[in-house]
Amino acid sequence: MIELGKYAGAVLSAWGISLGLLAGLTAQTLLAASSARKRLEQVEERRRG
Repeated sequence: MIELGKYAGAVLSAWGISLGLLAGLTAQTLLAASSARKRLEQVEERRRG
């Protein structure tokens, strides 16, 4: 394990926050893509019907 010394708390907190933000952005992107796909399918169905 890397010895972080007196900066361990700050470094690990920064890593944790960064990973949390990346996970949140990934989830938001996947949800938005799913929503857009559903809306597109609805629009295409209306155009066909």
